Amino acid sequence: MAKVLIIEDDISIAQIESDYLLVNGISSDIAPDGIQGLSLALKNGYDLILLDIMLPGMDGFEVLRSLRSKVDIPILMVTARQDDIDKIRGLGLGADDYIEKPFSPSVLVARVKANLAQYDRLKGKSALLPLVCGDIVLDPKTRRVTVSGEEKELKNREYELLYYLMENRDIVFSRESLYERIWGMDALGDSATVAVHINRLREKLEKDPSNPVHIQTVRGAGYRMR
Repeated sequence: MAKVLIIEDDISIAQIESDYLLVNGISSDIAPDGIQGLSLALKNGYDLILLDIMLPGMDGFEVLRSLRSKVDIPILMVTARQDDIDKIRGLGLGADDYIEKPFSPSVLVARVKANLAQYDRLKGKSALLPLVCGDIVLDPKTRRVTVSGEEKELKNREYELLYYLMENRDIVFSRESLYERIWGMDALGDSATVAVHINRLREKLEKDPSNPVHIQTVRGAGYRMR
């Protein structure tokens, strides 16, 4: 069972987060301020940290700065602010992702699972295992993608997008979050690029691209791999 540290001064919010994570097979500890959170993070072996920005004693940016050179695990910043400067600052200090308040607990769980899965892949814990969704098979060792045994040629961004969706099956991602994850924060273009690549993947992988079974659109939310 993965273990998460929640550094959040609003205990009621932290407890809700903890309960939803536990239901999804992830245990957690709670720290009510930055100083205690930093101490626990350095002392215990966590798999991921949820770090609020506005904290008593030591704010989230200070905690992140102190942690990043000492622990190599995903750190997700939680912010109630809408300013891009906070996101840019957090990512610049080494945060792996961010989530804005208010958010639904299911979205939080999805982001935690996605970052845990990506960390495992980057560290080689699951890098050699083929990913399978129905008749679609992606082999990370060879970067080959087959549908019912027939190999499909994918461009690099198509492959990366498919890989990310397949390793996070059933999780819904917005176009914006997919764009930032695959193309990067400083990429030129916009999230419409994601829709173009989704359509190209459907043309190559789906039996009926106009009625996709695997790469589904969730109206008003984004895309998911089924």
